[in-house]
Amino acid sequence: MASVVLVEKKKLAKPPLEIHHLGDRVLRQPAKRIAKVDAETRQMIRQMLQTMYSEDGIGLAAPQVAINKQLIVVDIEPDNAARPPLILINPVLKSFSQDIEVEQEGCLSIPGVYLDVKRPGTIEVSFKDEQGRLQTLTTDGLLARAIQHEIDHLNGVLFVDRVENKLALNQELAKKGFSAQAVKSL
Repeated sequence: MASVVLVEKKKLAKPPLEIHHLGDRVLRQPAKRIAKVDAETRQMIRQMLQTMYSEDGIGLAAPQVAINKQLIVVDIEPDNAARPPLILINPVLKSFSQDIEVEQEGCLSIPGVYLDVKRPGTIEVSFKDEQGRLQTLTTDGLLARAIQHEIDHLNGVLFVDRVENKLALNQELAKKGFSAQAVKSL
């Protein structure tokens, strides 16, 4: 069955949702599970995708747009119109590999800041799709990293909370006008 929330992968002059930034309390609240996947949920997904594409992102979690729900959208190939985005409702990390990879991450909620973060290389995640069907996905590389990054958002965790190099972290945040006080130690 084809996705029911297809949106064009393009920038909009005025995205439908506003992305909240580091320091905003909405980013620190644990998101609530979505009880039923309905037309309202699919409209939310559409708006999140339009906002993500408009801001040149590859992932967006509902808390970033002040929606306190367990919903994330991911598209690691935003320039590939043939590849549909991944919609994860109530995602749960089932397992992850012991191999740890260090890669640079950024976040639409902390624009301009890119720092190294350690994460498991391979993950297994279960979730509901936009039809409400239970799915399981095992993935690695950028997609695994993006999913972990977005699931962190659902738990009120930002990638800067995971950065081990505090000097680089503080320098980058200061350069972009963010307060290091907004970072939480994990």
